[in-house]
Amino acid sequence: MALFLCVLFLLLSSASACDRCLHQSKAAYFSKASALSAGACGYGSLALGLSGGHLAAGVSSLYKDGAGCGACFQIRCKNSTLCSSEGTRITLTDLNHNNETDFVLSSRAFMAMANKGMGRDILKLGIVDVEYKRIPCEYKNQNLAVRVEESSQKPTYLAIKLMYQGGQTEVVAMDVAQVGSANWNFMSRNHGAVWDTSRVPNGALQFRFVVTSGFDGKWIWAKSVLPAEWKTGVIYDSGVQITDIAKEGCSPCDDSHWR
Repeated sequence: MALFLCVLFLLLSSASACDRCLHQSKAAYFSKASALSAGACGYGSLALGLSGGHLAAGVSSLYKDGAGCGACFQIRCKNSTLCSSEGTRITLTDLNHNNETDFVLSSRAFMAMANKGMGRDILKLGIVDVEYKRIPCEYKNQNLAVRVEESSQKPTYLAIKLMYQGGQTEVVAMDVAQVGSANWNFMSRNHGAVWDTSRVPNGALQFRFVVTSGFDGKWIWAKSVLPAEWKTGVIYDSGVQITDIAKEGCSPCDDSHWR
């Protein structure tokens, strides 16, 4: 137990509490959103349904070894002639290996930063100066969901992907147990939003998650998620909805001009 608390402390202390502050950088774009949906987070074609296809690959400080997968951001370009003051909302679905820009956006998201009728003009620029901030993800009618990956093999291996993670949060630890049991087995992050274990309990399964928002963390318990006869490729409703918003642990940031 002491070891677990130590690990949990390290996970919480590594979480960024200044995500909501305004950041200055550059952004480029991919011509096809499919390049981002097939990215490091492992969402596959399901990514195309997030933020209306406004997807992004983020640098490692945003990707956070996969904990940043599914994070939502508001982003706008700084060319006042071409770009709107509102910008657009994006969802992180991939890792950007090029440190010249914080984000590589889908072309749809890139064009959405432009004023009406100027989408093609902004594409011609290729790379633009931007400012962005972390914002809560909103899935008002959608609970956190668990998709059983095709690589799962009952009863020896289970891999799941988390979908529709709301709020301004990160899942940093995860356990699984048979429904009604207190014998929890830890799961590991395989990559991106995919978690797995080779210690698969029998019967119907429950999950618990350590969810952080800034420097705050808490357990969330999904008491009955997978049926005893779970199947690969199926998305199951966790029955819980995450809405936490990070409390800032840094000096106040001035984003008053973006309201």
